[in-house]
Amino acid sequence: MAEPATQSPFISSSAGGGSSEPGGRDLKVAGSPQSCADSFVSSSQPVSLFSTSQVHDLIFWRDVKKTGLVFSTTLILLLSLAAFSVISVASYLILALLSVTISFRVYKSVIQAVQKSDEGHPFKAYLDADVALSSETFHKYVNSAMVHVNHALKLIMRLFLVEDLVDSLKLAVVMWLMTYVGAIFNGITLLILGELLVFSVPVVYEKYKTQIDHYIGIARSQVKSVVTKIQAKVPGVVKKKPE
Repeated sequence: MAEPATQSPFISSSAGGGSSEPGGRDLKVAGSPQSCADSFVSSSQPVSLFSTSQVHDLIFWRDVKKTGLVFSTTLILLLSLAAFSVISVASYLILALLSVTISFRVYKSVIQAVQKSDEGHPFKAYLDADVALSSETFHKYVNSAMVHVNHALKLIMRLFLVEDLVDSLKLAVVMWLMTYVGAIFNGITLLILGELLVFSVPVVYEKYKTQIDHYIGIARSQVKSVVTKIQAKVPGVVKKKPE
């Protein structure tokens, strides 16, 4: 007579939702919410707020419908902000959204009254959805943001306290050029131009990568040569070690 199969102590029980050793100690199952939270707390690696592959696919127009929707929506929003105030744009957006939801709610109520059906609230699935932000998710994004904030603070101190004279001079030149840009364009115009560049330059670069890399290499070598000459002539300049 075959012996009954004994359950492995490391296999989770369907009744208890967890696993335990013969001695009574509970084991955390890999992939459970508690083990995921513990692994996040113990992990020292920064968490990315955005998926790099998703951003890459978006700006390279891998999905034309998705990229077109994002591009057109953000462009219309920026153009609206250029023509109207932020308060007006926000108010119109909220009114438009409320008009759609209220109209749909009234329409469904009339249909249910005519058909004498009891389908309930049309947005019940969304109202019952759990949109609460867990503490683990909040800490994950805060830790990711702190990595970028600390890096930015370190870079600012390095530039303004002139750790490298050439880098500080580069910042001064860029800010001097930005005074002329600011005299011609305002912030919203620069954002519109930035969006147009973000959604067009990557596609052009992907198509003409060889030619563009050739000219970028020439320009980079020229800039490096000029910087080397400045570092050799200006006293007190910290020379960077070749990478």
